[in-house]
Amino acid sequence: MGLDNTVEFCFLAEPTDVNFGGKVHGGMVMKWIDQASYACAARWSKRYSVTISANGIRFIRPILVGQMVTVKAQIVHTGKTSMHIYVAVRAGDPKEGSSVVTNRCFITFMAIDESGFPVKVAPFLPENEEEKLLEQVAIEAKQFAKALDNDFVEKLGWK
Repeated sequence: MGLDNTVEFCFLAEPTDVNFGGKVHGGMVMKWIDQASYACAARWSKRYSVTISANGIRFIRPILVGQMVTVKAQIVHTGKTSMHIYVAVRAGDPKEGSSVVTNRCFITFMAIDESGFPVKVAPFLPENEEEKLLEQVAIEAKQFAKALDNDFVEKLGWK
């Protein structure tokens, strides 16, 4: 395919990342997700990109200080100017070499030009079954988000 659709960050969870409960703060995880997704979107589009939405952020397991954290972001669907990215966060003891999924979500970015206007992005073409399934979920999530937005606009009179 020519374009690389995946970015992966690896690092250790630090004491400065924790909340009052002694686990990594959810806001810190969301920051990591946004950073990895931005890197993925910018690499794909070759443009500055902005976050449009984050859907279905799941907090499955806590992340502990000292665990090796891997944030994998991959393009799974593109629109004309948008990039839909699936992000999976994994964590585990670096001495053991195994990890578990702690978080996952879909996040959407839009590529923009220097004036802030949307620009076209290269189309994503899934190459295997996993990518095809992830693309289908991203498409369904996009359709659901649009329907939800339309419902709010209609029922609440937002314009």
